[in-house]
Amino acid sequence: MKCSIQGCPGEYEKRVIVHTVKRGADVVVFENVPAEVCDVCSDMLLAPETIRHLERLMQRQAEPEKHAPVYVYA
Repeated sequence: MKCSIQGCPGEYEKRVIVHTVKRGADVVVFENVPAEVCDVCSDMLLAPETIRHLERLMQRQAEPEKHAPVYVYA
């Protein structure tokens, strides 16, 4: 599928990405998220079912599998 960004000649291709969500004071990181990514400008599209799945994972509030440091740009 052709990229939806005006003037970009790229095409979307299936990839897996790292997706971050700011939720209140927390930053939630998801690995291995399926997405469509433009091969030129890197614009990303998530399917509605992928977004619903991520929302369900956040609602469960399970203990994260990994922990990562977060640095604040000052």
